[in-house]
Amino acid sequence: MRTWIKFCGTTSLVDALASAEAGADALGFIFAPSKRQIAPQLAGEIISQLPAEIERIGIFMDENLDTIRRIAEDTGLTGVQLHGGETTEFVAQLKAEPVAERRFRVIKTVIMNGDFHLQLEKFVTASPSADAILLDSGAGSGQTFEWRGVRSFLTGTEMKFIVAGGLNPENVSGAMRMFHPYGVDVVSGVESLPGKKDPEKLKAFVEAVRNAEKEAWAAQH
Repeated sequence: MRTWIKFCGTTSLVDALASAEAGADALGFIFAPSKRQIAPQLAGEIISQLPAEIERIGIFMDENLDTIRRIAEDTGLTGVQLHGGETTEFVAQLKAEPVAERRFRVIKTVIMNGDFHLQLEKFVTASPSADAILLDSGAGSGQTFEWRGVRSFLTGTEMKFIVAGGLNPENVSGAMRMFHPYGVDVVSGVESLPGKKDPEKLKAFVEAVRNAEKEAWAAQH
């Protein structure tokens, strides 16, 4: 299975194009308070110059539905990632009205803290559910969560999981061996400074992911 790769925290066209060239499947644009927050107008200008096949994911935290839909429409997003305390009902409302009648995915972040298993169960069993669940250690922490203690909670579900939180070119292969995730998401691990991507780290991250896929395939055949 080809692993979906998202480079998040995009703040400039130079970084966006470098991410696409490195092999990203998706770019993340943060509209919530963050060191990497971007204005919708600038995000729209960047998105308009991206290759058509690149997914454009907007990150929101406890924002209202109308604002999310308006920004998604104005900027050309193909999906949103909800990083706050949004409920299953909120996800259902967002999925009920596609934006601009185009393919539009909803990703829900679950923070791997003390009650993560309750949150996971809630969103995994919801109907309609999010298109994917993103497992993160916290907003911009740059730290990994305790992978081994989480893995058992993901067994036996068809939900797509995306692993985030402290990933980098050196440790992403370990995350893939542990979780066999649908996707991986990285910010600080491919930056030279907060909000500034490092082209060599971008390439190294993609290469590490693709090499881990080859190793997994070889182990199965």
